[in-house]
Amino acid sequence: MHITLQKSIIAKQSSIQITGSKSESNRLLLLKALYPELSLNNVSNSDDSNLMTHALTTDSGLVDINHAGTAMRFLTAYFSVQEGREVTLTGSKRMKERPIKVLVEALRELGADISYVENEGFPPIKIKGKRLTKHKVALKANVSSQYISALLLIASKLENGIELTLEGEITSVPYIKMTLSLLEEIGIESSFNGNIITVKPGVKNQQPKTLTVESDWSSASYYYSIAAISEIGTEITLSSYKENSLQGDSVLADIYKHFGVSSVFNNNSVTLKKEFSNVEPLTLNLKNAPDIAQTITVTCFALGIPCDLTGLHTLKIKETDRLVALKNEIEKLGGNIEITDKSLHLSASNTIKEMVSIETYHDHRMGMAFAPLALKTPIIIEDAMVVSKSYPTFWNDLESIGFKITK
Repeated sequence: MHITLQKSIIAKQSSIQITGSKSESNRLLLLKALYPELSLNNVSNSDDSNLMTHALTTDSGLVDINHAGTAMRFLTAYFSVQEGREVTLTGSKRMKERPIKVLVEALRELGADISYVENEGFPPIKIKGKRLTKHKVALKANVSSQYISALLLIASKLENGIELTLEGEITSVPYIKMTLSLLEEIGIESSFNGNIITVKPGVKNQQPKTLTVESDWSSASYYYSIAAISEIGTEITLSSYKENSLQGDSVLADIYKHFGVSSVFNNNSVTLKKEFSNVEPLTLNLKNAPDIAQTITVTCFALGIPCDLTGLHTLKIKETDRLVALKNEIEKLGGNIEITDKSLHLSASNTIKEMVSIETYHDHRMGMAFAPLALKTPIIIEDAMVVSKSYPTFWNDLESIGFKITK
């Protein structure tokens, strides 16, 4: 379904309740499957988390996780330790092009029984669950943090825990720390010293415990963009958010100061306030928060601010090659952008073409990142319901603050 966003002016003051973090939800859903004594509140209503919930209850047979990359990685590890269960894990055409070899080799090193069904190094994969007794494994440190988190999440169910050595410069550290913090919250001991992460075997009798998932900071990024592009004095309140968040994308609060947006935390909410305008160039290394690169790029384009973003090497293996997708769509809008395999360089531009049709490439973040441009010019978003992957109510929430949308 395509939608048209007319040129819009939003309310001076508005508020939005955003669903639980997909990153936290998927980690906690896996931990709840390992430790049924846990209860969860504010779980994400995203497609990815719904797929994760469904897959975790599958005893055997085919498990299709469609476009859900996080689920593919986490479930590969999860089913490896499910003794007596045998599954074939598959996904969409794009998922079958996304590498899984690094994780499979690490799990095999620990003793897992995993084989490739079609192409070596890629899904679908066949997994025969068994008890894993080995505990030492090494991974290149610059791989997707989801590979690392997948191993850490099952570590407490390994007979001897895990000692994971990361080789080289570590990327996406906040996501690794998020995983370790959630383990700690349910009583599982771990340490992260230098390049070695250790997780002890889990407690035999887990106590009943309720955990509340913080709302998703990646989803908040689109409102930071909206606030930045809006008139001075605009305020948007989002809940439920913590100032000392575990989520890597919470760096938004610092980054968007550059665009004149302040973040005021109060109880479980954050209020974004547009306080001044700024056209100074922006230079950022986003190696610890690559998922907000699209949002930041579109914000800069909308405001005519040049930017240099680095640390983006993982964007090439996401739902689409996000660097190529950004270049294609921003150039259609009249912008000038250069990309490498790990960076992008946007030139300042004072004109934005009207009624350009933005392709989303089966990527939820493409649809949401470009939506704030409607504050500057009418825009069409193709395959708009792709947003349900992480934020199903996105278009309704935009309408509630004043965006004019026709379907």
